[in-house]
Amino acid sequence: MFNIITRKTLLDYCQAYPLAETALLEWYHELLNSESRNFNELKQTYGNASIVADDRVVFNIMGNKYRLVVRIVFEYRVVQVKWFGTHADYDKIDVTTVQHKKK
Repeated sequence: MFNIITRKTLLDYCQAYPLAETALLEWYHELLNSESRNFNELKQTYGNASIVADDRVVFNIMGNKYRLVVRIVFEYRVVQVKWFGTHADYDKIDVTTVQHKKK
């Protein structure tokens, strides 16, 4: 099991993107219960996941309509949500440094 330490951030994104809420919550519950010990094992479940710098992983949500950027530290079983948005908005960010902006 993973500890997703920024659940509030994920809920903020659910409010900001109501069409993606169900998909985000499904991702949350799937990953929460995941037994993946490294990126290769995670990739077996999430074939569309991509790893980038700083232990960051990008997930395609809703058939690539949205992108979710998280930081996963497999050793400690911790996930931190960094960013969520449309694929078009994703193309405008630096995925290696982007952070969730608090309202």
